[in-house]
Amino acid sequence: MKAFYLLNKSLSLKLALIPLFILLLIVVGTVLSLIMKLDAYFFRKVLFDPELHFALWMSLGTSILSLFLALCIAIPSAWVMSQVQLPFQKIFDTLLDLPMVLPPLVTGLSLLLLFNSQGILSQLIPSIGKWVFSPVGIIVAQTYIAGAILLRSAKGIFSAFDGGYRLAAYNLGLSPFQTLLKIELPMCWKPLLAGTILAWSRAIGEFGATLMLAGATRFKTETLPMAVYLNIASGDFEIAIGASLWLLFISACLLFVLRIMNRKHEDVAN
Repeated sequence: MKAFYLLNKSLSLKLALIPLFILLLIVVGTVLSLIMKLDAYFFRKVLFDPELHFALWMSLGTSILSLFLALCIAIPSAWVMSQVQLPFQKIFDTLLDLPMVLPPLVTGLSLLLLFNSQGILSQLIPSIGKWVFSPVGIIVAQTYIAGAILLRSAKGIFSAFDGGYRLAAYNLGLSPFQTLLKIELPMCWKPLLAGTILAWSRAIGEFGATLMLAGATRFKTETLPMAVYLNIASGDFEIAIGASLWLLFISACLLFVLRIMNRKHEDVAN
C-alpha cells in the first residue's frame, strides 16, 4: 500500500517505469514470437523430428554428465577456499572467475588450443587429442563453464555458513570432511541446489565454447543450440525454431523449479 502511494506521488518512480515496461515488452515479445509459431505443424515437428530428438538427447545427456563433473570439482574446491586462506588468494579468485566473463568463443578457442593434438595436454597424454570435435568435447566445454558458475555460487554459500556449527562439530570430534558431509551439506543443500540449477541451465545452453571445441556436425556433436545455428545457417528455419522451442521449454521448467524453491525458502524464513 505504501509503495503504491509513493508511486502515485513520485514523478521519478513513474518515469523509471518506462524502461521497465520497454524491457518487459521486448522479453514478452521474444517469447511470444516463438510460442506463436507452435501450430499443429510445428508441434509435430518439435515432437517427432529425428534431428531434434538427437539434439535434445545430446543436450540433456552431455549437460547432466557435465553438471555431475562440475559438482565433483566445484563443491570441494569452494569448500576449501571458503575455509582456508590460500597464498595469492585474490589471483586464484580472478583466474577462476575468468570462464564467466570471457567471451564463449575465446573460451572455446583456448580449450581447443589446450586439448588439440598439438596442445600441451596432448603432448603428455596423446589420447586427449581425440576429445576434440567429439561429444567428449561438448562435455569438457560445458563442465568448464558450469564448474566456474557453480564454484562461485558454492563459495559464497560456504563462506556465509555460520562458523559456530563447524566449531561445535570439531569439538564433538568430527573431522572437517565429516563436518562437510554431516553438517554443512545438509544445511546448505537448498541454496546449493539453486546454484546447481543455474549452472545446468548455462551448460545446456552453451554454444560458443562447444562450437570451437566440439565442432558443429549434424547427428554427432549437435546439441540444441548447435541445431539452431546449423539450421539457421542452412536456411531451415523450421528445425531452428523447433530447437529454440525446446530450449524455451527447458529454461521455463528450470526457472519454475527455482521460483518454487525460493518461495519455500522465503516461507520458512518468515
